[in-house]
Amino acid sequence: MDEKTAFPGGRSWAGVAGAASGAVFVAAAEITAFLAARDASPLLAAGSFVIDIVPQWAKELAIELFGANDKLFLLVTLGVGVALAAVAAGLLERRRRWAGVAVFALAGVAGLVATTTRAGATPLSALPPLVGAIAGCVFLRASIGALRRWRTAEAGGAPGPTTDRRRFLLLTTIGAVTAVVLGTGARIGTAATSSVAAVRKALRLPEPLSRVAVPAGAELRIPGLSPLFTPNADFYRVDTALTVPSIAPADWRLTVDGMVAKRVELSFDELLRMGLREYAVTLTCVSNQVGGNLVGTARWLGVPVREVLALAAPAGGADMILSRSIDGFTASTPLEALTDPGRDAILAVAMNGEPLPLEHGFPVRMVVPGLYGYVSATKWLTRMTVTTFQKDQAYWTPRGYSAQAPIKLSSRIDTPRIDKEIAPGTARIAGVAWAQTVGIERVEVQIDGGPWQTATLSAPVSADTWVQWFLDWNATSGSHTLVVRATDRHGRMQEQERAPIAPNGSTGWQSTVVRVGTAG
Repeated sequence: MDEKTAFPGGRSWAGVAGAASGAVFVAAAEITAFLAARDASPLLAAGSFVIDIVPQWAKELAIELFGANDKLFLLVTLGVGVALAAVAAGLLERRRRWAGVAVFALAGVAGLVATTTRAGATPLSALPPLVGAIAGCVFLRASIGALRRWRTAEAGGAPGPTTDRRRFLLLTTIGAVTAVVLGTGARIGTAATSSVAAVRKALRLPEPLSRVAVPAGAELRIPGLSPLFTPNADFYRVDTALTVPSIAPADWRLTVDGMVAKRVELSFDELLRMGLREYAVTLTCVSNQVGGNLVGTARWLGVPVREVLALAAPAGGADMILSRSIDGFTASTPLEALTDPGRDAILAVAMNGEPLPLEHGFPVRMVVPGLYGYVSATKWLTRMTVTTFQKDQAYWTPRGYSAQAPIKLSSRIDTPRIDKEIAPGTARIAGVAWAQTVGIERVEVQIDGGPWQTATLSAPVSADTWVQWFLDWNATSGSHTLVVRATDRHGRMQEQERAPIAPNGSTGWQSTVVRVGTAG
């Protein structure tokens, strides 16, 4: 038979062979990653590459549609894409020998590029995609070869097609099942053995030199109102890490370099010995839409960034710190925001009374009041380079976002909710408002286009935290439109005009509709 001629029938089975070969490819890569290079999974590296190149609009859409599940959606999408490509490779290999193998080889090259160009890559990072590609190619050749013999014998009436069919089915079934079991086990094993969850759980931090004083009346405790301090499990997460980076405190190092008099390297213990203090700070993501929930307040335990920078003595002319995460993410923070003695910018090691959760930057992250997270709140921090905005750009700057991004004055209605009807009579409209580093002076609510009514504010913990507010209302049956706006302590009112989140945060007064039922 001509090497380039397709054998009779078997298109569907060729797709099955391709899918099984794809499973073998991925499984072999994951097993190799487990044994030799824990951070070099080709699938995860490809996902990280997609995150890096995705356009701004797509990133905003994913966060808006899927929230904290945006990365899960990406992984599922990648998995489906890999499966379809593997099926296509099987069909190509049926039509022409080596055509499907070429697809797997190209996938191996793509995986090789993705794994070896990630932050922290080592020479061993090349092994998982190479081993995976070789295993996938060998299995594809073997399974399509078995299918070729079966279908050719069956079409030509030769004896033994039943035996050939059984061989093909056994090969693909055993290969696929083994690949799924071993590949899944390797991925779980990699996650478990590279995880520092047990280390974090056992970590005991020293008592802080100071604690946050929470005044009476800071927590209004109104049903449906966001709590003063957001529980760690409910705190929003938006970052570029497809999988949570894993680094033990004993292995952690922070390097301070660039335009400095002295290059500094600190261990985790050395950082703790500088003395921890507790701070209450509200964080906001630049992706937070008007009325959105990508904002939260926590008690943070940490060391002032200015004290760490003082060890290195930044040079004159520097105006930016380029902070870097272990996964390669970078943020551009104005140097003055980190050295200002009136602003509590810290290197945080704890959140709400416990070591930082893994997904929130364990063991060390930055927390800077008054700046959106993408220019300040670097998680899994490993380096701070003293530089200038003219010389360096951070991760999101070339992707359409401003290099500097102060958090904008904003307010939100938490209750009543648009999706929940309330009873007529006395009702309480409540929400939160924030103006970091300045503080909230006033919150006003408008009902059905009527006069603005001043809400009652909770006692502020500090100018760096949000405040809660409420307004009592005699709700009548029907639909009602509620609008909220805030004014900060400098007398500046919240921007009314709507603006998108890019390039430096959304603006606009939140407006919501409330349904009030009938009496009785």
